[in-house]
Amino acid sequence: MANSASSLKEKLANFDPNSLADAAGGVFGLPFTPEEAQVVVVPVPWEVTVSYRAGTAQGPEAIYAASLQVDLYDPDLPDAWRMGLAMEEPDAAIAAESQELRPLAEAYIGWLEDGQPEEGRTEHAPTAGRINQRGRALLEWLKAKTGALLDAGKGVVVLGGDHSTPLGYLHALAERHEEFGILQIDAHCDLRPAYEGFEFSHASIMHNALQLPQVKKLVQVGIRDYCQQEADYIDQSNGRVALFADRFLQSEMLGGKSWKKECKKIIAQLPQKVYLSFDIDGLDPKLCPGTGTPVPGGLEFEQAVYLLRMVVRSGRTIIGCDLNEVAPGDTEWNAIVGARLLYHMANWMAVSQGRLKARAIE
Repeated sequence: MANSASSLKEKLANFDPNSLADAAGGVFGLPFTPEEAQVVVVPVPWEVTVSYRAGTAQGPEAIYAASLQVDLYDPDLPDAWRMGLAMEEPDAAIAAESQELRPLAEAYIGWLEDGQPEEGRTEHAPTAGRINQRGRALLEWLKAKTGALLDAGKGVVVLGGDHSTPLGYLHALAERHEEFGILQIDAHCDLRPAYEGFEFSHASIMHNALQLPQVKKLVQVGIRDYCQQEADYIDQSNGRVALFADRFLQSEMLGGKSWKKECKKIIAQLPQKVYLSFDIDGLDPKLCPGTGTPVPGGLEFEQAVYLLRMVVRSGRTIIGCDLNEVAPGDTEWNAIVGARLLYHMANWMAVSQGRLKARAIE
């Protein structure tokens, strides 16, 4: 233990945040191990149930590579790097299983879209059951992993992968908090039950999260693609789900309202403890063109970060967060945006948890 403390002290003394990032170092070029870091990023390279374009399983690797080009200085959090931020190694078995199951899911989805022809029934019918079983196993794996990190006193960020990935983390948090709310930034509601037959679909993550009684509120921001079933679910939720659709937000601001005022309305719906779930497609697709299901509209980068800062400055605690659906696409741009968003999310979560001090500026 003494050796570990001595090693950390030496790293803090010797690290130069102004120099080129060491490719042999950790995420953002930082020198910390997950054991030394206060905040740990858990990569989950999984994208089995994606229903349109794939690629999100490569998101963690691409974000890690792009993070080495991120300048660490933030005027609000000038010494953020000293807190200690590290990323675990991606689990090779998880990545391999995703690669194995994805073609089966793709063929199954194609079979559904073709009207379930009889000649494919024997081949495709068992697929959903197998993938649901493996989705449950992923949930239990992540629940145990994130639970152990939480019990070790770490702040945790889950990095997908598709949006189905953080469910195990939500289960771990539900065992440690009596109640909390979810702030979801997304283009989609993700409230479909067992979408396309997949219980743990990326399009079902918030439906599944709401099965946890500890989740008292779901506040959705930036939504611009959802179905009648999801609209009915929200209407019948008795206020448990609050929708700030992109159309509504844009109408308010086109009518002269400020983004600051809209953020205050959003934050007023949140309880004291907040989990942040950030699907990159909640941003304008010019910022994430490689994501699986891009939709016109969405938040600008600084709007999203401003909302995050305001949540923390309101005195609320971000008990955990995830970033998902970052697919490399044809350029490095998606990962460049994702890496910078990850840095802001991890740091402001740490501020809310008392691990890091922010300057007292708006």
